[in-house]
Formats: sequence, C-alpha cells, structure tokens
Amino acid sequence: MLAFTFPGQGSQRPGMGRPWQDHESWELVDEASEVAGRDIASLLCDADAEELKDTRNAQLTTFVSSLMVLDAVQRIGIDASFCAGHSLGEYTALTATGALGFDEGIQLVSERAAAMHDAGLARPGTMAAVLGLDDDQVVVACNLADSDVWVANYNAPGQVVIAGSPAGVDKASAQAKELGAKRVMSLPVSGAFHTPFMAAARDRLREAIAAADPRDTDVPVVSNVDAKAHDVGAEWANLLSAQLSSPVRWRQSLLTLQSAGVTDFAELGPGGVLSGMAKRTTDGRTISIATPDDLDKLLEWVDAGTTTLASQLEGEHLFAVERLVVSPGTGIFTPLDDIAEGTAIDVGTVIGHVGDAEVRSSFSGQFQSFIAVDTERVTLRQPIAWLRSS
Repeated sequence: MLAFTFPGQGSQRPGMGRPWQDHESWELVDEASEVAGRDIASLLCDADAEELKDTRNAQLTTFVSSLMVLDAVQRIGIDASFCAGHSLGEYTALTATGALGFDEGIQLVSERAAAMHDAGLARPGTMAAVLGLDDDQVVVACNLADSDVWVANYNAPGQVVIAGSPAGVDKASAQAKELGAKRVMSLPVSGAFHTPFMAAARDRLREAIAAADPRDTDVPVVSNVDAKAHDVGAEWANLLSAQLSSPVRWRQSLLTLQSAGVTDFAELGPGGVLSGMAKRTTDGRTISIATPDDLDKLLEWVDAGTTTLASQLEGEHLFAVERLVVSPGTGIFTPLDDIAEGTAIDVGTVIGHVGDAEVRSSFSGQFQSFIAVDTERVTLRQPIAWLRSS
C-alpha cells in the first residue's frame, strides 16, 4: 500500500523548477502564477537561497513544486491510498486528494504564508533541531528552560524541533545537551512556527480556512495535529487552524500510516527530508521524487515492490497495477466509440477528446472503464479512465 508524503517549508532549493520547464506538468506553474498574482516561474528558476528563505516565497514555491511533481506522477498512472504532509505539506496533501481545489489551495497557502510572516515579525522567534534525545526528554528540556519555548515538530526517533523566543530556545538547547542530546542545530527560519507565537496567524487564517469549506475525500489524509486519518471535509477547518500553533506530530503520523497497512512511502516535491524520516521511523520502503528523471526510478521502484509482494503471496492471484489516464485540459469530454473493456492500450493511444485536445494514455495496459462520462465537463488532471498494466 502506497502513501504520498509532501514536504514543508525549508525543502525549497534555488533552481528547483528548472528541470521541469519542458515537462507537461510545468503548466501548473502558469496556472498558479495567475491565481496568486505572482511570478512563481521566476521564483522556481531564478530566485537565490535568500529570496526563497522568505516565508511567503518558501511556502508558495514548495506547494506548487510538490503539486507539479504529483501531476507528473499521476500522468504515469500512479496514485496512493493515503496522503500526508509535513506542516505546509498538509495543504498540498489536501489539494492532492481534492479536499481543496487547486485555486483554493494556492489562495490559502498564500494567505497562510503572509500571516505566518507577519506573526513572526510581531513576535520574533526561532527554531532548533535537537538530535539524539528521546521525545519526552526534549519536553523536559523545554520545561526546565522555564521560558517561552516548546516542542514544535516530532519528526523521527531522536529528531525533535523546538521553537520559541531566541532566549528560550537557547536555554532549552543548553538543557537538552545536559540531558544527553548529541547535537542541537539552529534552523534558518523567521519565526517560532507551531507554537503559541503563531496565535495571530491562526486567528487571521481561521476565517479563510472555513470559507474554503474542505470537501470529503476518497483518499484519507493523516493530520499533523492528531496523527489520525481524516476523510471528512468538515473536520479540516479546526485541524488546519490548530496546526499553526500545535506541534507537528510527524513521527506519530508515519506510524499511523504503517498501522493502516502502508508499506511504501513516496515523497513528492523538493528536498528528500521526509524520506529520511520515514526510513528512521517505519519498516517501509521509501523514495523521493523531485525531478523528471526520478519518474523512471519511481516506475522501477513500484514494479520492484509488486514483484516482492507477488513472491510473498505464494500462488495467490496478484491483481495488476491500476493506473489512471487524466485530462490534458478543461472542457467537454468525448470518448472514442471503439474503446471498450479489455481493449489493449499502448503508450500514446488516443482514447477520447477534451474539447479539441486529444486524451492520450501515458502508459500501456488493458482498458477497464471510463471514469468521466460522454459530454461531461472535466478539468485539468481530472481522472478520465483507468487501465490495468499487463
């Protein structure tokens, strides 16, 4: 069982968009720029590390980059049974599953980044990673500091992030070292995220989250706040609001996914940090997809997992991998009359049209059925049909 995970702020890298400029999924960048009213393409290709460090740029570029990778992955017919995202990545996960629309996701992330940036200016804070110390001992270190400092991220065994006032983080860091921490590293951030210092951002964003009215989803998303899987849209207004001032329970979220049967973790987006956390926390296989070159690796990785599963089943029937054909644009869908169940489909086979655009399969397999119906108006990347690989 496969889960998609999406990175948060801090994963952005200068030039991370350049490998994607000639890929079909780059069209998402133009759409996002129009919705946000910003030149996201320039940020993804030309911005330096200092410019990307700005919370308003870091969150938007990471969000758009991750969705672009997701689009490319879905074009080759791979989808997940669960999704989860680290901090900002939770918004990506909700957009990936349809709980938020693409435009809604862009608008919410832009507002979230601006709110957190302003909250950081109003109450200056910082963050630090504590390595090699148990979770409960990090909590003790924060308590012993007797200052404004809290646990902000439970990332993986022996990797916890603390946040608060600069003085409070310094005191807790010293206490953590006395308790046996191997190392404490300051993080280059502009605020004490996921602490009470973000209360102003939470209050500012609450109305925008409620207005987005997240929808129910078929694919559950595991929440940062309670490390539980949610597929009911009405639950997300409170969860996303609470997330800003609550610790990210990422380690617990990974264990929730593993308990639900997830064996494979694919990180979609810049960086690769979440794959390392999954390796340290779970028994599952991990892979990080950040560039178009990684897509072939993903197909090989998925096929390798299928082969392993087949050997474990010892003669039981293994169903072929199901893959989706998605819409190349927005318009009225018209299927081809000669495509029926069991039809052999090759890469590039036309199965219908959306407006004047041809709907071509990105992979080969046996046609199972159309998901969209004749004359239905579909949107970009909406699933059109599904196949089973041979």
